[in-house]
Order: sequence, then C-alpha cells, then structure tokens
Amino acid sequence: MTTTTTLPESVLAVVGPRYREVAVPVEGGELHVGVWEPDVDGAPADAEVHTAVLVHGITASHVSFAALARALPGVRLIAPDLRGRGRSRDLPGPYGMPRHADDVAAVLEHLGVREAVAVGHSMGAFVSIVLADRHPHLVRSLHLVDGGMPLLPPPGVAPQDVAAAVLGPAADRLRRTFPSREAYRDFWRAHPAIGREWDDVVTAYVDYDLVGEEPQLCPATRPAALEEDIRELVDGASVQRALESLPSRPATWFLAPRGLLDEVPPLYADAARDLWTRRLPQMRVVPVEDVNHYTIVLGERGVQQLLPHLEEDLGRSG
Repeated sequence: MTTTTTLPESVLAVVGPRYREVAVPVEGGELHVGVWEPDVDGAPADAEVHTAVLVHGITASHVSFAALARALPGVRLIAPDLRGRGRSRDLPGPYGMPRHADDVAAVLEHLGVREAVAVGHSMGAFVSIVLADRHPHLVRSLHLVDGGMPLLPPPGVAPQDVAAAVLGPAADRLRRTFPSREAYRDFWRAHPAIGREWDDVVTAYVDYDLVGEEPQLCPATRPAALEEDIRELVDGASVQRALESLPSRPATWFLAPRGLLDEVPPLYADAARDLWTRRLPQMRVVPVEDVNHYTIVLGERGVQQLLPHLEEDLGRSG
C-alpha cells in the first residue's frame, strides 16, 4: 500500500514528482520503500521499462540515492530503507546480510519485479551480492559502489576490530542527540567528507535521517543494527558464500579514491583492490575520480561517473 508522506519539505523538493512511498510487509512489520517511477512522456508505448533496486549503506537511507534518481528519469528505481534504518528503524532484529537480502527480495516480489539491476553502496553492496546469491532469479547484474568486497585489516588491527576501526565515527554519531535540525545540519557541515560538497541533496539526506522531537533528536539508524551488521563486512559467512557465486553474473566494482572522512588511503586501499581483482578477474573495476566514500553517490561528480555503466544495463534513460 502507498503511505501518506510525512517527509520534510527539503526531502520532497529533492525526490521530485516521480517519487512515491510504499510500505511492504516483511517479517516483523513493514519495510519503508521509496519508489521513483519512470517518466515515460514521449516514449514509445511499447518501450521497455527497466528497473533497478538501490541498496544504501550501513548508517544511511534510501534518500542517499536522490541524485542518482534525478539522473535516471526513464528508469524505475526501488530503494528500501533497510531494517533498523530510516523509516524502517522500528523493524526488529535479527539484522545481518541474509535478513536484509530477504527483505529486499520481498520488496521486489511485492512490487511485481521479475528481475532488476542491483546497485549497492557501501554495506548495500554486501547486501546486493547476498541478494544475488539467495535470490538469483531477481538480480540481472550487480553494481557495487565502494563496498561488497570484505574489508582487510589495516596493519596492527585484528580482524574482529576492523569494522569498528573503519566505522567508529559513524557509530559515535548514532549515540548522540541533537537539540534541533539545524544543529544536525551543522554537524554534517563540519564533516570532512560532506561539508565542502553541501547542496540540496545532502540537505535532504541529512534532514531525513533525524527522528524524535526537539531537543532530543537522534539519527534514525539503531546502534544495535550497526553493531550486528558491521562484523559481516569483514568475514561474514553469507558474504563469503555469495562471493563464490559472483562469477555467475555481470558485476562492476566502483572504487572511491578517498574514505569515510575524505582521507587517503580509502576504504579499499591498493592491497585490497589487488586481492579482490585477482580473486575475481571477471569483475569489472571502475575507479571513480575525485570523490570520497559518501560523495560517490551523494554528489553529482560521482553520479555522473557511475551513470554510463548503469545505462549499459538499464538502457539509455535520457
């Protein structure tokens, strides 16, 4: 069923008239989903409409794909808030990649999608490869955006501590409260990966992320969801199994040159890139220039570099 929107005006202004919200029944309740329907004005009556499913990162939401949705007006885009995040934050655990993958599969089946191109950012890329492994009939191809390949321990960091070392600042944010929406915007304006790239899409992404009432506003992602999911990004059994089946379908791995704090080395340093390209030689690797882990999807510069590769699968959408 389609929900009555409670989105902030800043979000409505960015998602545009093609957008609608859907609540999809899943185990434990309803998953909140954003759907951008294709703009078919002027298209031939028999033109094929392509579908992509967009899967966001570990502390993000479906609004992180608003810039990509603008760039693909002729494509149907289905973007859930994962369990424990966004407007799906009240769905109960357990979490984990198989649970998220099954939730996404339920969304596609509920909406009558027989096959989709899967685009996953950060943790969403891990969810996407597990989706392709558990529900292979639903996924035509994979686009893994700065995620999907297990993280390697930096020097001196034990495997069980890798994810926390990489994502620690994100976890700290989830435990904070903010007295106002403007205070939360100020937090993000000071963020080294986001502040210099501030625009209306970032504003919408930040505004959508808040829940509660002033002066006790907090980020939507539940800390318990992050804590349960985070270890699977290093050595999760479902991810390892999914990597074994990855050669059975087209896959593209997009890599940002800077990390979560706009730093170098990035999330996938040279050793990680070399390892996974050796193990998966059929996977196409695409370096994305002058972006970080956030702006590879949030920013226009990143989206414009992803776009040609997505359009190969989705059909020209201009």
